[in-house]
Amino acid sequence: MSIVRAAVIQNAPVVFDRDATIEKVGQLARQAKEGGAELAVFPEAFVSAYPKGLDFGARIGTRTPEGREDFRRYFDSAVEVPGPAASRLGQIAGDHGLHLVIGVIERDGGTLYCTVLFYGPDGRLLGKHRKLMPTASERLVWGYGDGSTLPVFDTPMGRLGAVICWENYMPMLRMAMYAKGIQIYCAPTADDRDTWLATMRHIAMEGRCFVLSSCQFLLRSDCPQDYAAIQGDAPDTVLMRGGSCIIGPLGQVMAGPAFGQSQILHAELDLAEIARGKYDFDVVGHYARPDIFRLSVNERQTAPVAFE
Repeated sequence: MSIVRAAVIQNAPVVFDRDATIEKVGQLARQAKEGGAELAVFPEAFVSAYPKGLDFGARIGTRTPEGREDFRRYFDSAVEVPGPAASRLGQIAGDHGLHLVIGVIERDGGTLYCTVLFYGPDGRLLGKHRKLMPTASERLVWGYGDGSTLPVFDTPMGRLGAVICWENYMPMLRMAMYAKGIQIYCAPTADDRDTWLATMRHIAMEGRCFVLSSCQFLLRSDCPQDYAAIQGDAPDTVLMRGGSCIIGPLGQVMAGPAFGQSQILHAELDLAEIARGKYDFDVVGHYARPDIFRLSVNERQTAPVAFE
């Protein structure tokens, strides 16, 4: 019987300060390890910001100098992969012997991507997933991922992957993850609504997998003084209230949802529960109808310029 001791981190970054945020990641990873974790999952865009409440000065047909400066600051606090910040995150994983799954804002050329990085307990970068479809105003500041970063990693803990925030409402993306045999389905998010729990429970039951969802608990005081959030400037204003949770393969809530505070959730994942769940439902196996429905997935990199 294989047991995985998992932790989901609900906390806040030091907004727009990459290096300070990464040091905080180190502290939180240490706490997770001290709690017995072998795997730690951090929220969407944890390094160094999910810019909740900002509009980056955009209106239809216009952009403001102040919005451009907000983007410049966001761009400067992003993570290059590979690069020193990505290496430092790997060092944290290695120092604590953790599998680390963490949301970052990735900088590649002149574009930012909402990305999840995966590290092994030896500190090695296993790979990354870029968010395929930024949601609503996120498209102002993030580029689109493609099918070349849809990994599921075969680790000693089990098959590990991630789907970010509202990507989880894309049925075909979920189906691709199930077809890759995902067992530990990480769902870093910025969705702190009550309805998110139902989504996570549905996915766990649909995929007969463990679902680990991590959201930030973010206060206005976690942001710079000149952070022009629409919610206002009161330091105790809650910008994201959390809702992190851990769900079992039959939809059972194993930890959370946690609201209104920073917290680390822990659970022991018995991978034998996956086989027990597949007994009566395997969406890509005995409960599929490939004679009627089939999914085609393009995993090629779609670069705008190809040098041959």
